[in-house]
Amino acid sequence: MTVTLDSDRSTRKPRQHAGAEALSRTASGAPVKSFAELNLPAPLLRTLQEAGMDTPFAIQAATLPDALAGRDVLGRAQTGSGKTLAFGLALLARLDGGKARAKRPRALVLVPTRELAMQVADALTPLAKSMNMWCRTAVGGMAFNRQAEALNRGVDLLIATPGRLSDHVRQGTCVLSDVNFVTLDEADQMADMGFLPQVREILDLTPARGQRLLFSATLDGDVEKLVKAYLTDPVTHSIAPMTASVTTMEHHLLQVSHQDKQAVLTEIGAREGRTIMFVRTKHHVDRLAERLRASGVHAAALHGGKTQGQRNRVLSDFKEGRTPVLVATDVAARGIHVDDISLVVHVDPAADHKDYLHRAGRTARAGASGVVVTMVTNDQRRMVRRMIDRAGVKAEQTVVRPGEHELTRITGARTPSGEPVPEPKFRAPRPSSGGRRTGAPTGRGRPPFGGRREQGGSGGGRGRSQFGRPQSGRGPARRRTEG
Repeated sequence: MTVTLDSDRSTRKPRQHAGAEALSRTASGAPVKSFAELNLPAPLLRTLQEAGMDTPFAIQAATLPDALAGRDVLGRAQTGSGKTLAFGLALLARLDGGKARAKRPRALVLVPTRELAMQVADALTPLAKSMNMWCRTAVGGMAFNRQAEALNRGVDLLIATPGRLSDHVRQGTCVLSDVNFVTLDEADQMADMGFLPQVREILDLTPARGQRLLFSATLDGDVEKLVKAYLTDPVTHSIAPMTASVTTMEHHLLQVSHQDKQAVLTEIGAREGRTIMFVRTKHHVDRLAERLRASGVHAAALHGGKTQGQRNRVLSDFKEGRTPVLVATDVAARGIHVDDISLVVHVDPAADHKDYLHRAGRTARAGASGVVVTMVTNDQRRMVRRMIDRAGVKAEQTVVRPGEHELTRITGARTPSGEPVPEPKFRAPRPSSGGRRTGAPTGRGRPPFGGRREQGGSGGGRGRSQFGRPQSGRGPARRRTEG
């Protein structure tokens, strides 16, 4: 499955395909309706079938035929659309039959955050195992030497953040000259976080005629410059515009006084179901989580000031339901792709309309329904209204006070128990990038696909399991804490 690519990456323009009509077709001209039609390697197809996955989602059906044929691909799709599986299947199929050398990975997935890298690895490791391939991670906050040892043993598919990968390249523990397949996942986030200079340096070290796949919520600005510089005659598949991610959501502006805001948040936190609350600063994240716990709400804080081990534990507790309320900053939340988040609360309004949409994308994934509320004080009304208009959503505005029916109707708020909840105790972090966690090619270990659902909504078996994780949103360019 090889293809000759033009080495001049600056003179070719993308071929555009839009929406559901862009679904790629098989050689016979029929739209792709099942993974079996894609001529995937037998182990991949068998692993998909064992997981009950027969029909690809739109972004997968659209991009896989072109990616499997060796084309450079741009993919734009809403959160929850299954982009990880779209590029993961393509990379592993293209790697079939090769062998990794020490320190020389054969394929690379670049992601903006540690959490995203770990979740991509969780999704693709079972697929890699089925092909007897090694899938590893190289991310900040984890043991460098263990990652170096894993790279030295040979890695087929490396999932990395730009900062840590640059460190490995500088130290000579990773050489990129064999990387003929590169995926840039969440390219707009990497641009926002200031990683594009490192991304460019990394791409310059990979073969210029290699295949590049780029997935992003937006394909303009710095991302567009990256495309023009490094992709050759790419085929673009856009599955729904960015604002389409809000069509299965209810949007509400809850007008609240300063003195009532904490009480309202506490009642919201006591609701049933998973809730994520967005706050602007690490200090305010910690303070809100403490106040919620003091009132009887099981809440945990997530921000860049925590160790990687603590962050992993917080996310694990949130995913498994032990902690139903997560209080997070925008940057820390970029790697959060958890099913069944039924409510997103903008405790502090988003910085702009794009941040609003990306925050909102934590709920209503893969066709499920969700509610997004923004807390608005009197002095914020005009600014928030302008942002909502730019986001292209219609939001119902309601004045709320603690204990009122409207607050319960919109959010499911309840009276908290009032019994303080102790702060979670964290075990010492254990580096895992060099160990078995990310992909020893054996038939033993964790259940297929890490025991987690990628898509399928929030209710009673609705939908179907998928690997991969939906894409998250982008955050303010002023902050860069990952890598």
